[in-house]
Amino acid sequence: MQKVYTADAPEAIGPYSQAMRTGNLLFTSGQIAIDPKTGDVVEGGIEEQTQRICENLKAVLEAAGSSLERVVKTTCFLADMGDFAAFNAVYGEYFTGRPARSCVAVKALPKGVLAEVEVIAEVEPQE
Repeated sequence: MQKVYTADAPEAIGPYSQAMRTGNLLFTSGQIAIDPKTGDVVEGGIEEQTQRICENLKAVLEAAGSSLERVVKTTCFLADMGDFAAFNAVYGEYFTGRPARSCVAVKALPKGVLAEVEVIAEVEPQE
């Protein structure tokens, strides 16, 4: 197994890695709407937060030699299911390959954010 790290995504805010690579699979930790440059939650609503989440995931995937197009499964957590349509609108711009997905409402998310997304993606096998 190999830990994945990039400065282009937020530092982990707990005892975990941005992602772990094993064989030809990459498992990311959940990404929230933290700007990696400032360490702050981005301003705005669900659209702005979803865009930041997707950009963070894209950076982690690229650091591991993968991409959004190689994502096979996402798990999405929303603080309010009323944001489902707006979340989907932005999410759909990034995940054009339509990977398998679960999306659930949760009571609360870290730092009071509106959404969190984790992915499983295919990567080239390590030599």
